Amino acid sequence: MDRPLLSWEPEGVQAWADAAPEQAVLVHSLRGFVDAGRAGALVAQHLLDMGEPVRVATFDIDQLLDYRSRRPEMTFSVNQWTSYDEPHLALDLVRDAAESPYLLLHGFEPDILWERYIAAVRGIVDRLGVSLTLGSHGIPMAVPHTRELTATIHGTDQNLLPDLPSMFGTVTVPASAQNLLEYRFGQWGLPAVNVAVHVPQYLAQSSYPQAAQRALEGLEDLSGLDLDPGALDAAAERATDEIERQLSDSEDVQALVSALENQYDAFHDARGQGLPLEGGLPSADEIAAEFEKFLAQERRDPPTSG
Repeated sequence: MDRPLLSWEPEGVQAWADAAPEQAVLVHSLRGFVDAGRAGALVAQHLLDMGEPVRVATFDIDQLLDYRSRRPEMTFSVNQWTSYDEPHLALDLVRDAAESPYLLLHGFEPDILWERYIAAVRGIVDRLGVSLTLGSHGIPMAVPHTRELTATIHGTDQNLLPDLPSMFGTVTVPASAQNLLEYRFGQWGLPAVNVAVHVPQYLAQSSYPQAAQRALEGLEDLSGLDLDPGALDAAAERATDEIERQLSDSEDVQALVSALENQYDAFHDARGQGLPLEGGLPSADEIAAEFEKFLAQERRDPPTSG
């Protein structure tokens, strides 16, 4: 007999029924295939830290995770294993800063059985009366950290989306469970929106709290929830200080960031005037390669105190 993919927690289901929000919102923010700056993971942790989550349902992660391609981390200390970053995928009842209840789906994005997983999420939406499903993650972009973070907000219903210019025309990219979920929801006539924050490509592998803050702001605008992005101000300031410290040690990297700034400004100026954007600047891959080389050197040669 097949094991169930999703297990319900009766007490959590009852707690959600007792909360009875006027607009039932489901937020999914996962550790996934595409999550530049760890935006989705940081959003999920921030939302869980805002209150005491109540478990509503749990996915059987063993059926959904390919351990060979995405191995969780373990910590070995002296002569024993002391910790395990245990994979999970769970649905919790959480509350925003104003104590308004909503649902949060968090954990590891599925590697396999996507269609079964998406059908199960639809079952959650149907059973719990969800009226709006929202997601957030980061995508790597050729943008500088010194300019305002932007985001692409996409979804199944144009009436739900803000009237903002798009950075994209038509592109083909590798699929993810999160984006396929939105696509299937559109086919089923269910409202779903995702906030994809544009993270500087050279910071895509780092923890970038500013990306989580931009995602939270987008989720707030779409849902009316109070998600307190300002609580991440201190973490964002520390990240900025570390980036600036590393920049100050390399004139080559400073030049690359300056080139990205010129490219960013030229793009936005040209778009505002309806003009084509001229090339001639370093590509995002070239910039990322330079940063990776610099950061690798930084790790080999840590700064000494004076």
